[in-house]
Amino acid sequence: MCECSETGPTIVFAMLGAAGIVALWTFFRGGSKMKASNALILIGVVAVVAGVAWFRSARAGADAHALAPGGPSVPANPAAESASNPAGQKKLPRVVDLGADKCIPCKQMAPILVELRKEYEGRVIVDFIDVWKNPNAGEPYKIRIIPTQIFFNAEGKEVWRHEGFLSKAEFVAKFAELGVK
Repeated sequence: MCECSETGPTIVFAMLGAAGIVALWTFFRGGSKMKASNALILIGVVAVVAGVAWFRSARAGADAHALAPGGPSVPANPAAESASNPAGQKKLPRVVDLGADKCIPCKQMAPILVELRKEYEGRVIVDFIDVWKNPNAGEPYKIRIIPTQIFFNAEGKEVWRHEGFLSKAEFVAKFAELGVK
């Protein structure tokens, strides 16, 4: 689901493959008289070390993507935005970033979202949903990968969707397209 989530398993399998090739080459070369059981032990040790390293890296930085406390709550349903808008208050365009606090591109976007929330306060609603902590909240948006940014016009209609990292300049350009100065 995360564009960065494939890195860990890839590293584990690459290390296993390399260990297996070295073990087989040494075994068939015959110079060291390595037994087949020793080759399997070597592959097992490499698998355990690689798995632990991947697990630790996946858990690192759990708080890196938290937006400023007290920010606007995120409705679980995109259509709920109009229901949460009090009568008489101007409806605003909205962007929802669906990601996770452990996803590398999501971590890189966290400070951008905080800046946008402050700079566009009263003009655009900037929301974040952590779909790893709250998987059900992302279901109505039908995302395929994270991060995904979904832009809604002031009426709540989806007008643009982007998958992957999005720079501040790209956010600002899209806001301008939506008529936000």
